[in-house]
Amino acid sequence: MPSRKFADGEVVRGRWPGSSLYYEVEILSYDSRSQLYTVKYKDGTELELKESDIKPLTSFRQRKSGSTSSSPSRRRGSRSRSRSRSPGRLLKGSRRSASASHQVDIKEARKEILEVKLTPLVLKPFGNSISRYNGEPEQRERNDIPRRDARAQGDARAQADAPAQADAPAQANTRAQMVSFSSQEKFPLSQESSYLSTQYSLRPRREEIKLKELDSKEDRIVTKGPTSLRTFEAAGPQPKKLEFGGVPGVFLIMLGLPAFLFLLLLLCKQREPSLLNFPPPLPALYELWETRVFGVYLLWFFLQALFYLLPVGKVVEGTPLTDGRRLKYRLNGFYAFILTSALIGASVFWDVELCYVYSHFLQFALAATVFSVVLSVYLYARALKAPQDDLSPASSGNAIYDFFIGRELNPRIGTFDLKYFCELRPGLIGWVVINLVMLLAEMKVQGRAVPSLAMILVNSFQLFYVVDALWNEEALLTTMDIIHDGFGFMLAFGDLVWVPFGYSLQAFYLVHHPNELSWPVASLIIALKLCGYVIFRCANSQKNAFRKNPTDPKLAHLKTIHTSTGKNLLVSGWWGFVRHPNYLGDLIMALAWSLPCGFSHILPYFYVIYFTMLLVHREARDEQQCKKKYGVAWEKYCRRVPYRIFPYIY
Repeated sequence: MPSRKFADGEVVRGRWPGSSLYYEVEILSYDSRSQLYTVKYKDGTELELKESDIKPLTSFRQRKSGSTSSSPSRRRGSRSRSRSRSPGRLLKGSRRSASASHQVDIKEARKEILEVKLTPLVLKPFGNSISRYNGEPEQRERNDIPRRDARAQGDARAQADAPAQADAPAQANTRAQMVSFSSQEKFPLSQESSYLSTQYSLRPRREEIKLKELDSKEDRIVTKGPTSLRTFEAAGPQPKKLEFGGVPGVFLIMLGLPAFLFLLLLLCKQREPSLLNFPPPLPALYELWETRVFGVYLLWFFLQALFYLLPVGKVVEGTPLTDGRRLKYRLNGFYAFILTSALIGASVFWDVELCYVYSHFLQFALAATVFSVVLSVYLYARALKAPQDDLSPASSGNAIYDFFIGRELNPRIGTFDLKYFCELRPGLIGWVVINLVMLLAEMKVQGRAVPSLAMILVNSFQLFYVVDALWNEEALLTTMDIIHDGFGFMLAFGDLVWVPFGYSLQAFYLVHHPNELSWPVASLIIALKLCGYVIFRCANSQKNAFRKNPTDPKLAHLKTIHTSTGKNLLVSGWWGFVRHPNYLGDLIMALAWSLPCGFSHILPYFYVIYFTMLLVHREARDEQQCKKKYGVAWEKYCRRVPYRIFPYIY
C-alpha cells in the first residue's frame, strides 16, 4: 500500500475541480482505501482530491511568475506554442480585427493590463455529459453560452475537461502563469457551482512576447470582482535568525568561556573557596604556559587520532545530507577506550608520575585552549573553499558567527572526520583520565591509603557515563551537533577544553576539600544515579531504535503522529512522558555526580546549574528546528505532550 504524502492538518494547495487553479486548503483526513484526501477550502467547502491534485506550498513560492514551463509547447520560439489555443488567446476573427491594437505603446498596454477588471466566464460543456471527479460521477448541465465560434467553444470545452499537465497552476498564455490566492485574503467559492473555469484575455500574443522581460519584476495584483489574485515571485533568501545572541553574543562567549573556566579552576585550588574572595589570585601568564605541557597534550591528541584510524569496529552510514549523500563512520570509540585504559594501567604499573597532570592542571587547560583556537582558525579557513552542499545549516555568512558556530558541516581530511573524532575521543576519554589523576592526587595530598568514598562515587558515576556513550557511539550520528551545527570554536572548545577540564570539577574539588560520606547516604545517591541512567538510556534507545526501523514489531505498541516529511513523531512510551526524557535523565545523573561533594560550597554544583541552562537552551533550539521542519504536526505533538523536560512543568 503506498504511503501518504501529506499529513493531517497540513496546509497545501489543492486544484479546484475542473480548472487548473490551485487554492490554499487544509488536509482533514486520508482514506487509504480510495487513496483520496479530504480537504477544506477557505470558504468552508470540503472536497476529496487525488494526491496528484495537491501540491506543497513551496512549489509555488519558489517559482517566478515569468518562468517558463518545461513543456515543449511553452518554450520560447516553439512553433507549437504559436499554434496552440489557450483561454487568454483571442479568437481567430478577433485577432484580425484587433491587429491595430498591437501598435499600442508597451507601457500603456502594461498599465491597462494591470488595471483591467476581469469578468469570469463560466464555461460548461455541451450536452448532459457526465465526468468523473475524484472517483465520483458529476452531472453537468447543458451549456447556455451563445455559439459565436464553434472552434472557440471546442477549445473552451477542451480546457474545461483536460487535467492540468504542467506544474504551474494557471494557463500558459495568461500574464499570471502562477496564480494563487494570498494566504491572508478571504476567497468566496460557491458551493453550488459544480464547474468553473475562468478565462482572462489580458493582452494579444505579440504584446505578451514583447513584455516577456517584465515577468521577473514585482508582484502584480489582478482584480477579479471582490477577490484579489496575486502572482507569486520566488522568495529571496531570508536572513537567518542567529542564535546565542547573534554576533555580539558569540563574541562575548568566545572571550568569556575560557576566562570563566580558569576562574573556576583557580577557586577550586583555594583552601577556602569563597565568593567573598572573588576573584582569586591570578597567576602570571608565563606561569600558565609550558612548552613541555603543550607537547604532552599534542601527544595525547594524536595518540587518540591513531586509535581512531585503526581498522577495527563496524562502519555505519550517517543521516542523509542535503545532496543525498550519506557519510560513513567507523565505530571504534570503545576499542580506543580499551587501548587507552591499557596504556594508563601500564603507566601506573611502571610508576609513571600521573600526578604531573594535577600539578600542571592549569597549564594543560591553557594548552588545550590554544590548540582549540588554532584548530578553529584552520576549520574556518578551509571552509571558505568548501562547496555549498558541504556547509552547515547553522552557518550565516558572517565571519565571526561562522567562526563560532562552524561554517563546514563535516570537515574531513580524507576519511578522517574531524568533528566526529573530537566529539568523543580526546575530550571524553581525557575526562576519565583526569578523574583518575585526581583520585591519585587526593590519596597523595591527603595521605590516604585508599581514596575517599565520595571520590570513588564521582569517578565511578562519570566513568560509567563515558563508557555508555562510547558503547552507544552510533547514537551520536543523529544528534544536533552532527546533523545541524558546523565544526567551529563552539564544538572545538567544548569538546577539547570544556568537557575534560570543566566536567571534572567535582573530582578536582575533592582533592583539597574532602567530604566523608556514610553508606546510607551513598546508597541514596547511587539509587538516584541509577534512576537517572534508566530514564536516559531507555529514552535514547527507544528513539534510536525507532529512527533505525519504525516498522520494528517491538515498537508496534508506540503511538505516533504522521508528518509531512514522511517521518513520524513518538507520542507514547518515554517520549509521551515529556518531550525530552533523555534530558531529564541527564539532569538527574548530573545531580548525583555533585551530591558526593557535600553542601559546604556551591562550586561542585556548578555543573548542575550550567547543565540545566545548557539543556534548556538546547531544548529551545530543538523546538525551533522541529517547528520549522514538521509544521502543523509539531503543534499537534505539543498538544499531546505539553511538558518539555520536567513533568508537570511547561
